[in-house]
Order: sequence, then structure tokens, then C-alpha cells
Amino acid sequence: MAKATRITSSDWPYMRQAGLVVARVHAALRDACQPGVTTKELDQVAYECTVANEALPNFLGYQGFSGSVCISVNDEIVHGIPGSRTIEDGDIVSFDCGAKVKGLGRQWHADAAFTMIVGQPRAPRAASLNSVTEGAMWAGIAALATAKRVNDVGGAVEDYVEAQAVDLGWMPGIIEGYAGHAIGNHLHEDPLIYNYRTRRSPRLGSGMAVCVEPMLVAGEIDTRVLRDDWTVVTVDGSVAAHWEHTVGISEAGISVLTAPDYGRSGLAPFGVLPVPLGN
Repeated sequence: MAKATRITSSDWPYMRQAGLVVARVHAALRDACQPGVTTKELDQVAYECTVANEALPNFLGYQGFSGSVCISVNDEIVHGIPGSRTIEDGDIVSFDCGAKVKGLGRQWHADAAFTMIVGQPRAPRAASLNSVTEGAMWAGIAALATAKRVNDVGGAVEDYVEAQAVDLGWMPGIIEGYAGHAIGNHLHEDPLIYNYRTRRSPRLGSGMAVCVEPMLVAGEIDTRVLRDDWTVVTVDGSVAAHWEHTVGISEAGISVLTAPDYGRSGLAPFGVLPVPLGN
């Protein structure tokens, strides 16, 4: 992967611009995801919303990916390819997408994911899994306010999941083969942002943007990739959830670039107040 982009004060407005496009795409997908719609139709919603906001989907054509958004349903964890599959009542659906804009002669990227349940969940643990996954993402983002290394983020995610498991009475599984990443002039940049503690822990610092994206499952963490060479599923068939935001790090503080409110509501329970980078 590319080296992390060094982002300056004149660059943040472009990162924020890309982030707001992704936020609008997410809102459009939430509205459109109803029983009876196909994942290909949802992909078209994402594409049209992105270009209408004067940006381009950065997933489209990336390493051969054929869609504008990854749509992963039920036991699919990540990288689901849009197609003829029809969304059904009770499905748990994850959307992962990004946008790129041009500025100062370069491209600026943002990337975010969310999971929603269509109607009443069929899987008994789906709702609690989704809630814990979203909370784990915010715990990891909050850690960025003081983080010096990647392990500060991964540890915060891991600790949050373990604490929630006590109340749930069962342990959500943290997927280990996939991680967040730095982002800037490229969609994926070093370092990787793991969702658990690792032996290798690169430094984090001001002038970086990173994606925090925990992926949790209701069962075992073993995965396999389908014959399409993209879609990652759980081996045991348990359901999955995936949440992600792009976060800017500056000397003034952190800013969730893909959240319309810069992450104020999500960070409030952790006592972290974001700054309006790129305002």
C-alpha cells in the first residue's frame, strides 16, 4: 500500500468534501434499502448520489471491483459484490463505500461503512451485534484523540467488545484478517489500523487521516472467500456487522470527516469533543 499522505491545513477541506459525499451516499442507501430491492439497484443509488455530488466512487474499478459499493448480507462480512440478490425482510446488510474528489492537483479520498437491519431481524443476535460493532468503532475513534500508536486504537476496540460481552452473555468475534487503514491521496494507505492488539504497532500523529472499521460476527471468526474472489463470509454461517468512519487527526484534535456533525454525537459518550476540520 501507499505511504500515508501528509495532510496540511489547506488539504483538509478536500478530505471533508469527500467525507460529506460519503455521508450523503449512506443516507441515500438507508432510504433505498427495503425488501424487494436488489443489491445492483442499491449500487446504482450509490453511484448516482456520488456523481450528483461532484465526486466519483473510489471503489468502482478498484483492483477490478465491479461496483460502487460493497454490499454484504447476513453471513457476508465484507466485499460483497452488488448483483441480482434481493433484499429480504429481516436481513442484516452492511454497506461499505467511498468517494474521491480533486483538489490541488491530487485526489482526496474518504471511506465509511455502516450496517442496518431491514425490518425485524431474523438472526437472534443481529441487533445486539450491530449495536456493539458501532460502539466498538466509536471507542476506537475516541482513542485517536490521545493515540500515539495503532495499538491504542485496536486495544480500545478490543476492550469495548470484551466489556459489552459481559452484559450480552456471549462474545462477539472480532474478525482478524481485515483491518482499517490510513487514507488520503489513495484509498488505502499504510499503516493498517487493526481492531485488536498486535505485536507491530506503527505510530500515529497529526496530519494523518485513518479509517477505523471493526467487523464483528455473532459466531466463530473463521472466514472464507467465495468463488467471486471478493465476498468474505463466515464459515459457520453466523451473521456479521461492519462499521467505519474516516477520521482526521490534527494538532487541534480529531474530526470524523464522514460524519455530518464531525462525530459529536458518537464521541459524546466517550467524553471526546471533535474539531471541525475542513470547515
